Amino acid sequence: MMYITLDAGRQIRKLLEKQGLPQGGLRVGVKAGGCSGLSYVFAWEGEPKAQDLVFDGPEDSRIYVDPKSLKFLEGTQLDFDTSLISKGFVVVNPKAKATCGCGTSFSLS
Repeated sequence: MMYITLDAGRQIRKLLEKQGLPQGGLRVGVKAGGCSGLSYVFAWEGEPKAQDLVFDGPEDSRIYVDPKSLKFLEGTQLDFDTSLISKGFVVVNPKAKATCGCGTSFSLS
């Protein structure tokens, strides 16, 4: 399971409309690389792939996650930071043991 906060849901909905994908979702995945070993990847997509898990959130938002990435993302919360200093999606991953300063890279050990 993955969770979408209200702020993230609002931002996903807003950006899907801007991308011309009102029925789409935000793909959240994990790939090897980054300063800590694994990196989060994001992409806007019109529909999920056949093997994807779809998680619905507030404001009619949804995220698509492939089964391989879900192993690293299970229990993760997707939030959106609206502060003046930094603005963007924030991944709160209970499986991450360490993260880099940018917040897009993490390790499990």
